[in-house]
Amino acid sequence: MQDHSQDHFKRELGLLDGTMLVVGSMIGSGIFIVSSDIARQVGSAGWLTLIWIISGLITMIAAVSYGELSAMFPKAGGQYVYLKEAYNKLIAFLYGWSFFAVIQTGTIAAVGVGFSKFAAYLVPALSDENVLYEIGSFKLNAAQIVSIITIILLTYINSRGVKNSKILQTVLTVIKILSLFGLIVFGFLLAAKAEVWNANWADAWNTRSFNVDSGSWMPIGGTALITGISAAMVGSLFSSDAWVGVTFIAGEIKNPKRNVGLSLFLGTFIVTIIYVLTNLMYLAVIPLDEIATAKSDRVAVVASQYTFGDMGTIIIAVMIMISTFACNNGLIMAGARVYYTMAKDGLFLKKAAKLNDASVPAWALWVQCIWASLLCLTGKYGDLLDFVIIIVLIFYILTIYGIFILRKKMPDAERPYKAFGYPFLPLLYIVIASAVCVSLLLTKFSTCGWGVLIMLTGIPIYYLTKQKE
Repeated sequence: MQDHSQDHFKRELGLLDGTMLVVGSMIGSGIFIVSSDIARQVGSAGWLTLIWIISGLITMIAAVSYGELSAMFPKAGGQYVYLKEAYNKLIAFLYGWSFFAVIQTGTIAAVGVGFSKFAAYLVPALSDENVLYEIGSFKLNAAQIVSIITIILLTYINSRGVKNSKILQTVLTVIKILSLFGLIVFGFLLAAKAEVWNANWADAWNTRSFNVDSGSWMPIGGTALITGISAAMVGSLFSSDAWVGVTFIAGEIKNPKRNVGLSLFLGTFIVTIIYVLTNLMYLAVIPLDEIATAKSDRVAVVASQYTFGDMGTIIIAVMIMISTFACNNGLIMAGARVYYTMAKDGLFLKKAAKLNDASVPAWALWVQCIWASLLCLTGKYGDLLDFVIIIVLIFYILTIYGIFILRKKMPDAERPYKAFGYPFLPLLYIVIASAVCVSLLLTKFSTCGWGVLIMLTGIPIYYLTKQKE
């Protein structure tokens, strides 16, 4: 095997590819599902919309803050590199460890399962109720097999070079954006009813929570309201996550000092607009009670049934399959670059630091594939999502605080792009994200506590592996 092609990435991605990676990785299955849970937590059209707007704005603040870091360190590894430069190798390793153990692989597994959930809508035999093998308490079902097959297929495509995966990403993401806009436009044109819209907005700011057991609403305020809002924001923040992926592949982006920051801004802006419009369409088409009680939380299915009749469910199922497939392609592509950079620093399995003949970290891709596939088999992806979000937020807070540290530590470093609204907007992000983290730990300790524990187990692992260097 020739070695000369193995020491550097090829810069083959332009601004459009970067933006499509951000949009494609962000829009998975969340926007089609989580509004249902948000409606149950806060119980009003105004708060439902506001939560999506706040999530969008803080995501955009974080993304434009990262622009400064991405322009300073335009190389593969993204957030891992920023944490190493601002803090030290331990903090960077804890991020990389959590990223491999839960964040990226857990998200890939969950998105793969989202794909199979809607594939089963078209072919019932592929559902998780079709158990193929049982031993003790472990059950292997058809949905798990489908999700693993999609992860293996996408890993294979990515291992053949960045060009194939970039074309797949851009084409699928364009289809995804157009079909979402189609759903929004047709929803407003064909199904919007003034009485539904007016009824949903009649009491727009009256907060209440839905009790699933009794099937009734309870008014909430004070602490219960804060709890409800933070629980609701898990879904909207998770749906707005994964934008950071473009920083991981900075080593393959043309003119990264300009294009990484710009694709972060454009991508998060496009997704925020789509998400807010989608929710306004839900509110124009579906009575709020039905949003809160949608079967399996599939609120988009309900909306498309109102819009297109029975054909709607098939349209939505296909849309979500395209959406989750593109989302996982972006996640798989970006994730492997982090393990590659860690391995270069001696903090991950040595072989992950090698590029194959197609100039991609194939070994890192396959390790990620195996672990994500195993997570698909746990069947605990619902919990995974809960504790992915808390680790993600903790590292976003640390990274954005890193901008302040680096301004002091490296005052003369070249900064082709500076964080927008510094210091006010980055500080605002840190305050809001910290508040969400604290209330998550207080209200969902059973799952979020596990997330923090997994992160902390990285500390002994770091020192054990460090001694062997």
